[in-house]
Amino acid sequence: MIRVAVVDDQTLVRQGIRSLLALSDEVDVVGEGDDGESALALAAGGGLDVLLLDLRMPRRDGLWALGAMRERGLAVPVLVLVLTTFDDDELVLAALLAGARGYLLKDVTLEHLLSAVRTLADGGTALEPALTDRLLRAAAAARPAAPAGLLAPEPLTPRELDVLRLVAAGWSNKEIAAALHLAPGTVKNHVTAVLLKLGVRDRTRAVLRALELGLLGGEVFRRAASVP
Repeated sequence: MIRVAVVDDQTLVRQGIRSLLALSDEVDVVGEGDDGESALALAAGGGLDVLLLDLRMPRRDGLWALGAMRERGLAVPVLVLVLTTFDDDELVLAALLAGARGYLLKDVTLEHLLSAVRTLADGGTALEPALTDRLLRAAAAARPAAPAGLLAPEPLTPRELDVLRLVAAGWSNKEIAAALHLAPGTVKNHVTAVLLKLGVRDRTRAVLRALELGLLGGEVFRRAASVP
């Protein structure tokens, strides 16, 4: 069972999400909260795998919670999936940079939400295609100009690009290994090499960095039936 908590200041939304998740035999909803402080308490309490987190909340918001979780070393054992709306582009970008492992829109279907929860629990990322272009524009606007003469990242090998493309599509290491006919340990090594070459510390930042560099096209966000 994947242990999930839901944090949203809107009671109806929070309870609705909880009720829908309870329909799945894969998910155990172990808690809920209505602001960043309750999110931090849930993460610090242990026994939690995935935290569904709203960003705009009174008192302490979701971004504050992500920062507090990182300071306390909770960002790795508890995987954060942001639930947001279309007008939160800059906040979502900040949340991804603060350690969130994915984001979805609040009008997501139950099937898509459960898929995203499973993906995070299995080591993948869940990135919402509809917001990608807008987030990239926000990232480009916020990113300072590179110093003259700055060296480009070390080129990725063809296999590393294959792995990166599937990481960007939200695939877990296990799924990538099966698709590319590789051992899970080999996939893990490729992911580590990608992170090192791109100069980032997690998969989400690797995707954002690769998109900035033009290494990936928009099609990588659609989980195609065929793989390389």
